[in-house]
Amino acid sequence: MFEARLTQADVWKKVIDAIKDLVQEATLDCTENGISLQAMDNAHVSLVSLLLRSDGFETYRCDRNLSLGLNITSASKILRCASGNDAITLKAGDKADTLTFVFESKSQDRSSEFEIKLMDLDVDHLGIPDTDYKCIIRMPSAQLQRICRDLSQIGDSVVISVAKDGVSFSSNGDLGTGNVKLCQSANADKPEESVSIEMHEPVCMTYSLHYFNIFTKAAPLSSQVVLSLTENVPADYFSTYCASQ
Repeated sequence: MFEARLTQADVWKKVIDAIKDLVQEATLDCTENGISLQAMDNAHVSLVSLLLRSDGFETYRCDRNLSLGLNITSASKILRCASGNDAITLKAGDKADTLTFVFESKSQDRSSEFEIKLMDLDVDHLGIPDTDYKCIIRMPSAQLQRICRDLSQIGDSVVISVAKDGVSFSSNGDLGTGNVKLCQSANADKPEESVSIEMHEPVCMTYSLHYFNIFTKAAPLSSQVVLSLTENVPADYFSTYCASQ
């Protein structure tokens, strides 16, 4: 038996919204430690790696390891039926061919139940190697989202340059050029608005704004984002979130 309950359906809605433009099908691997998902987009350009730890749920039960193959688009449609502040419970039997979503209103005067058919997906789990990154940038996730959105009006790619005096995001295209520069800053009253730059060596890398704009859809999950960069290695983009009970 598998059962996982969160007091806010908004968490699952934001998680699925963040990945649905990258992957159409994925497997939720459920263990006693939590729920994980790993999938690559069809072009094999980007990798999604997700972990929701068991202690972040209000209640969590997983009697045996389960792999639940989901159509992400279908799951997104079902989650639209929930209000953001509804409680949500995911349930599945040990040999189930469906995943059940139960939504309960905060006042407990309404409940609804939906089932989604599970898919038999052949998924390879990819090892993510440990990397010593030359630069690690911590910044407000909403700020990165805005930078990528603004620069996509100029060009198709973003150049991220990290030096002693800060980090710059630039783009150029037929319309012209755009550049946004951030300096390291600390805000004791609002640490989520701080910008932290750890630089071992200067880095200058170019990335697709199409993908970065999709990545930043995870911004609502966390006030801070971590960008880990080194040359000739894909960028690591982390948006961390711990579900409150």
